[in-house]
Amino acid sequence: MNPLPFLWENIMRNVCASLRTGTLAVATATAMLVACASGPEIRRDTNPAANFASYKTFAFFSPLATDNAGYETVFTARLKDSTRRSMEAKGYVYADTNPDVLLNFFANVQDKQELRSTPATIGYYGYRRGLYGGWSTPAVETINYQHGTLTIDLVDAKKKQLVWQATAEGRVSIEARKNPGPAIDAVVTEMMAPLPGPGRM
Repeated sequence: MNPLPFLWENIMRNVCASLRTGTLAVATATAMLVACASGPEIRRDTNPAANFASYKTFAFFSPLATDNAGYETVFTARLKDSTRRSMEAKGYVYADTNPDVLLNFFANVQDKQELRSTPATIGYYGYRRGLYGGWSTPAVETINYQHGTLTIDLVDAKKKQLVWQATAEGRVSIEARKNPGPAIDAVVTEMMAPLPGPGRM
């Protein structure tokens, strides 16, 4: 069983809570799909001009795009912890001064609706069994759901150039949104898995 749908839904609950309290910046966020049954759709792209052989150290943008209230949100802090672990696991070294690359985050959650049509049989009761049936008419149901996005950017600090990006995108369900820490770790690890290590092309 793929754990990412459950975990990703937890992440987005934390995002939604931040949105409701006005602590999460979303105006500049880029798009992604949040997990349904098969997990979030994850897309990655690398700038062909990027020279990963020259990258060894990293830090974070300040302020990050997920902070627009003048202070660091809990959501941002968790993203920083998770991405830092992923970067260090690959061999990058965190550096406050003159880092080679900078990480930035973008997030967005949108309320959406979906119409579902299912047949409903009218005019059938047990006493008619085997004699005649009723008729079917479509029952239309409105489903409210949330569509979430998360993007991680890696930027060449000297050139101010985007060199790598991972985006996760999908539908947010309401079943499991209670443990955002492990959820963020799982999705970030999946998003950053193909990122080249330091000194590699």
